[in-house]
Amino acid sequence: MNRSSRKRRVAALRHLALLLAAALLLLPLVWMLSTSFKPLDEIMSGELHLLPRQWALLENYGKAFGSVPVLRFLLNGLIVCGAILGLQLLVAIPAAYALAKLRWRGRGGFLALVLLCLMVPHQAPAIPVYIGLHRLGLLDSYTALVLPFVFSAFGIFLLRQYFLTLPDDLIHAGRLDGMSEAAILWRVATPAAAPAIVAFAVFSVITHWNDLFWPLIVVSSPQLATPPRGIVFFRNDEFGTDYGAMMAMAVVITLPLVLLFLVLQRRFIDGITLSGLKG
Repeated sequence: MNRSSRKRRVAALRHLALLLAAALLLLPLVWMLSTSFKPLDEIMSGELHLLPRQWALLENYGKAFGSVPVLRFLLNGLIVCGAILGLQLLVAIPAAYALAKLRWRGRGGFLALVLLCLMVPHQAPAIPVYIGLHRLGLLDSYTALVLPFVFSAFGIFLLRQYFLTLPDDLIHAGRLDGMSEAAILWRVATPAAAPAIVAFAVFSVITHWNDLFWPLIVVSSPQLATPPRGIVFFRNDEFGTDYGAMMAMAVVITLPLVLLFLVLQRRFIDGITLSGLKG
């Protein structure tokens, strides 16, 4: 066997392994979509078949949109995720730039603190944060859903890694042109870091769109429910054991994330790849 044929065989095996891994990862989503098309008696029959024998698409999706305010849940998700992302970028971009391109006392200690924060799960400080919001009278509000996530250690670290890849000559040229440090940050460094910003935006939106833990604690009003919280609110009262309608609602709230990734996947991959080039 010559070298070229060996390389082709290795490449074919690699692609086969990737296809199998992708199939395993996509299987729950495919099964969720399939279940949303089936009537309840077929779902509960115990027989495993991907395509429904009797289609109940209109019935299930009609219940999802007619029985619960799905559009309100989606709007709340957009408001919360958009507010969190915007505030996170306002904090993370200047902090990451300062850690990557500026020389100041305490920079190493601050970076160590950021790395330490990466190891603390957001559930750990939930109780003191909840008590603080309660004393401020901010529970059951958009503020309670947004405020605890304004500081993102992951965002600072990711953008800092990307800013390290920017040539120092680019920063020095801006200073020679008389630009202030703030102007260099927002007009030079930030546009150049667009791939990393897009990558972080995808991570942030997916994380907070799918978050059930925090909304379950601080939100008690259906009008403020994010998509996962909305399913919990109405699964017993409205849906009962109607898993077809529940899966239809799950498909509706998952679809925006799939579309987001498909639109931004090239920038997302570039941002993740280039952010790890320099330590």
